[in-house]
Amino acid sequence: MPFDHNDHYHRLLLRRLPRDCRTALDVGCGTGRFARRLAGLGLDVHAVDRSGEALAQARATAGESGDGGGRVRYEHADLTELELPDRHYGFISCLASIHHMPFGTVTALRDALAPGGVLVILGCYREKAPADFGWGLVASPVNAVTRLAVAVSERCRPSGTAPMKPPTAAPGMPLARIRREAAALLPGCRIRRLLFWRYLLVFRKEASPTGA
Repeated sequence: MPFDHNDHYHRLLLRRLPRDCRTALDVGCGTGRFARRLAGLGLDVHAVDRSGEALAQARATAGESGDGGGRVRYEHADLTELELPDRHYGFISCLASIHHMPFGTVTALRDALAPGGVLVILGCYREKAPADFGWGLVASPVNAVTRLAVAVSERCRPSGTAPMKPPTAAPGMPLARIRREAAALLPGCRIRRLLFWRYLLVFRKEASPTGA
């Protein structure tokens, strides 16, 4: 059914945008929905994904809608093999994609942040602790009701091309380990658990001293 857990949190992520931010990197952009939302706010967006099929749909959708597409530069690449500019991006987003690569890749994202820039990760974790399963029990009925409501709404709209489902992978790291590794690699970051089997990580890079 047409309900996307990642799209559900777009507004939450956008509230973390730094003031006067002009450049963004969207990691694992998929079909480009969040990248286009960033571009619609006036940002120049570098959107990266290793799925050529997803990027083809992202470019096609941007061309059809004209919704911020002109400010998005899509790149077909594996982030672990991509050389990112140092201290460049004011905002870096990573929606349900960090578990597709080694978690240590966050150091490259950290280094690519401009002083004062913000990294947000909407991540997936492997259920392991009792609290994980407790949250899952709460999320399951809410998820079912929301999917049904969205499906009914979609049936009332004109039919069109079915949206592509980006490649998925089961997360391998439990939340406790993610917290430990993030604390070492992204000092000062904040992590909180979200509904729908997600967590939010927010890291702000220290601004350069005045006159530096």
